Amino acid sequence: MHRILIMGSPGSGKSTFARRLSGITGIPMVSLDALFWKPGWVESDKAEFKQHVIDATREPRWIMDGNYTSHLVELRRDASDTIFWFDLPRSTCMLGILMRMATSYGRVRPEMGEGCPEKVDFEFFRFVWTFERLQRPKLVKYFETLRPDQALICFTDRAQADRYLANAAPVSVH
Repeated sequence: MHRILIMGSPGSGKSTFARRLSGITGIPMVSLDALFWKPGWVESDKAEFKQHVIDATREPRWIMDGNYTSHLVELRRDASDTIFWFDLPRSTCMLGILMRMATSYGRVRPEMGEGCPEKVDFEFFRFVWTFERLQRPKLVKYFETLRPDQALICFTDRAQADRYLANAAPVSVH
């Protein structure tokens, strides 16, 4: 594993997993949220975000956290060798974002862009609530076109992700 995508619903534990996997393997983490959001929760210009993603995927090793299925999704898929899919129930993800808001409200989380403190966002709640119905089918279709040399690892609960990390060994750089 050298180029890793971590995808799934917000609140599923993707970013926590990405940080922990990065710590174990030494592979740098790239947060798509940090590349996309500017201070004050301002969206990046599409061309600017595109260039950030292109630059990140050119690196020899990365753990890329986030979906952004309308932005260079094929480039990221084609450049990756491993994809972790957090396919968790809506209730788990909703609880995850509520807990995150309760513990991080007003502070910028490590995977977010500078100047983007955690906030209550009802549009975001709706996105997570409808993720299974509206976004999950896009991910399923996305995964159908993986090459035989690409690994897809699916977690349906957080305990599976925790067990994976507990058994993960540091990766040596060649």
